[in-house]
Amino acid sequence: MAIITISRGSYSMGVIVAERVAEQLGYSVISRDLLLDASDRFKIPEIKLVRAIHDAPTMLERFRHSKQSYLAYIRAALADRVSNDNVVYHGLAGHVLLKDIRGVLKVRITADIGYRAAREAKRENITEQEARSILEKDDQQRRGWTKNIHGVDPWDSSLYDLVIRIDRFKVDDAVNFICQAAKSEAFHTTEQSIQQIKDMALACRIKAEIIDDFPTLGITCQYGNVIVYTKDKSHGSKLQKQLDEIRKNISGIYNLEIHSGSSFPPDAV
Repeated sequence: MAIITISRGSYSMGVIVAERVAEQLGYSVISRDLLLDASDRFKIPEIKLVRAIHDAPTMLERFRHSKQSYLAYIRAALADRVSNDNVVYHGLAGHVLLKDIRGVLKVRITADIGYRAAREAKRENITEQEARSILEKDDQQRRGWTKNIHGVDPWDSSLYDLVIRIDRFKVDDAVNFICQAAKSEAFHTTEQSIQQIKDMALACRIKAEIIDDFPTLGITCQYGNVIVYTKDKSHGSKLQKQLDEIRKNISGIYNLEIHSGSSFPPDAV
């Protein structure tokens, strides 16, 4: 049993690899349907979530929700889905969203720009130069989004457990590499790691519910014990009132505290 995230550049065959890995292991695969989850649950038009993923971060400020709101919604949906275990997830910086979870196998599928441009030119019946321009623009947007939202460079190989150059190997080779790694003991989910995911899912769900009114909060959760951290002591009764309502509507909260005027711990969402 394992949770696998596959990060990919555009037109690097990462989708095909993810789907075949899931098929070979008998896992479920998650990608765009995660947006539908978040859109339905938090009543946000899917197009806005799509733009939150693909547009420059400043574009998000045109909407009512901030970029941190969208991140909270997407992370809440992702945490819920992967808590079921046996999942292959590709897209939306899953390796960063789940970076603190033990045992997650983080994979990067990459390929030379010339290889990708040749494939895209053939598929779209355009010149390789036109295809290269499209890919470079898309790469820049994806890289900029991850840097601005998460503060990391998605091209940094140290973020991953396995980096595969798909232009050097066949798709079947890449699939076999990933499946073999997923079967190693280091990436087997445990009761502890599943509990960690469930706690993260609960913290993310709470944050998604209140982030529009309190955008600078940090939240931790351990075994249903939730602590909400705020540096602004003036939040006071308004924050407490919203949290009381949330506790009525969200199951799994064992205890809930507010810590005002303190810094956030590193594991806060």
